[in-house]
Formats: sequence, C-alpha cells, structure tokens
Amino acid sequence: MFNNNVLFVLLMCCMFPSMNRDNQSTLQHVKDYKPPTDRHQIRILLHGPAGAGKSSFINSVQSVLQGRMYRQALVDHVSSSSFTRQFRTYKIPKEDGQSFYPFVFNDIMDLEIRAGVLVDDVKLALRGHMRDGYKFNPASKLSEDDPFYNKNPSTNDKVHILVLVTNTEFLMDAETVQKIQEIRREASDLGIPQVAILTKIDEACPEIKKDLKNVYKVQHLKRKMEKFSADVGIPMNCIFPVKNYHQEINIDSDVDTLILSALREIISYGDDFINLKKSNDRLIWFKVFNPFSEDVSSPVYWLVCLLVGLLAGLLVTWFFSSI
Repeated sequence: MFNNNVLFVLLMCCMFPSMNRDNQSTLQHVKDYKPPTDRHQIRILLHGPAGAGKSSFINSVQSVLQGRMYRQALVDHVSSSSFTRQFRTYKIPKEDGQSFYPFVFNDIMDLEIRAGVLVDDVKLALRGHMRDGYKFNPASKLSEDDPFYNKNPSTNDKVHILVLVTNTEFLMDAETVQKIQEIRREASDLGIPQVAILTKIDEACPEIKKDLKNVYKVQHLKRKMEKFSADVGIPMNCIFPVKNYHQEINIDSDVDTLILSALREIISYGDDFINLKKSNDRLIWFKVFNPFSEDVSSPVYWLVCLLVGLLAGLLVTWFFSSI
C-alpha cells in the first residue's frame, strides 16, 4: 500500500509540476508544437459515456489556449443521454485568427447502453473512413456507399491518439466496459496510443473542490483512478484528472494547469505515433523496393539500378574534379 501511495503522489506531482506557479512554460510548449512535417496534424478522437464532458473538454482546451472563455462545441448539462449526434471535427484557432493549431479534436456520439454509438462506427473513425458531419445511427453502422464514407483516408484523416473521457461519478456497467475494451483492442491493433481524461474531480471530494492543488493528496481520488484503470485496462500514468470549465466566467490558473498537463501529454503521444508511423512506412518502402529482392525482369529493378548508377557516376565525377 505504501508503494502505491508513493507512486500516486509522484505521478500527480510530475503531471502538475507548477500548480502554484504560472503555466506559461507548458502553454508555450503547446503553442510552439510543430508536427514532423507541415502536412501533418494530430487527430485526437474523444469517446466516452454520456455526460462525461467530452465537449466541455474541447471548450476548456480552447479557453486555455485563447486565454478567455471559449465555447465552440455545444454542451448539454441537463440530459443524461447523448447530446452529440454527429461526427464533428474541431479545429483550435490561434490568437492571430488566421491559422489553426496542428491538432484537431473529433467528438462522437456517447457510449450509451442501447442507443449509443456503435463500436463498428468508432472503428471506422479510427481508420479515417468517417467524414465530418456524419449523423450516427445506433441501429446501423456507416456503409461504404454513404457519401460520408471516406474510401481513401489520408494520414491526417486517421486517428493518432484515442482519448477516453469519463467522470469520477460514472459507474461503469458491464456493457459499456465491453464496448470500451473492444474499441481499445481495435486501436491497439492499429498501434494507436490511448489515454483517459477523468473529469469532474472537484465533485469527487470536498478537499479538491476547496482547492484543486489537493488533487495529488486525496486518496479517495486515487482509489477511483485505480478502479477505473482496472476496469478498462488503461495504466494509471495514462489517466489525467481534470476539471473542465462549465460555469466559470473567468480563467483559473489551477484549472489551466490540469488541462494543459493533459493536453501536453496527448500531443506528445500523438506526435510519437506519427513519427513511428513515418519510420515504419520508410522501412516498408525499402522492403518493397529493395532491388535485391526484385525480379531482374521487373521495371522497378532496372529503375533502381539506373538511379544507383547515375548517383555513382555523379560521385565519381565530383571526386576526380576535386583532386
């Protein structure tokens, strides 16, 4: 028990290193982030049960980056059923108003027991086959002949990190857990990293509601995180407690700290996935176009030999001209 408690405190301290300081360093890190190439952007897919706070998290991220309250994603604080009915892509505008940050959020229908999003639809979204604006149908998945079906998804259309959003008070039923695990298996098969956002931490315990800095001190929250981790299989160091903005009218530095810490890790995981995918693609290209593995009658074989010969000729010419 002692070791678990120490691990929890260290984890929370590492996640929130500047609880009592300003957030400029982390904020600047997020603002300065650049993907491997200008053509890349990190696609972040949010999923989770109704009322978990997916849309509120998107709005909270935008509020932190804009430095003011910002509400782009529609939020419903009344209904207990899914408010999001369409597949939506949210771009985060930069302060200049002329460009966007190189990461986007996708919001989907909630994981309800009988009327929620189909697991097959989430799988299609992971692979980039779902276009923005698709209206979910709990009775049938997106078909290939639907105009919202993307037959040839680009790298940017595909998901780079999967984020499960839930709140501290949500009780996971067996069917929801099964859906989450099936979605995670698909993401794992695709190599997509997965993290979780745990919202409404201020409602989990009076000490945290009084002061968000107590987030790494409260054992009640630690036990909730451990239970959640055991249910869905996401490691503790990939679960990020946050408090979303929902009734505030001004920015709060402690709220910002939690959101920025989670966002920074999400971006890092997504960036790692893109870099790994690029490396694997280069390796596959070499295996496919390795001239020593090609039939001598193959045009590819002779094309590669020609290019190698030209390069060798240029190197020899340069060598003798430099003597």
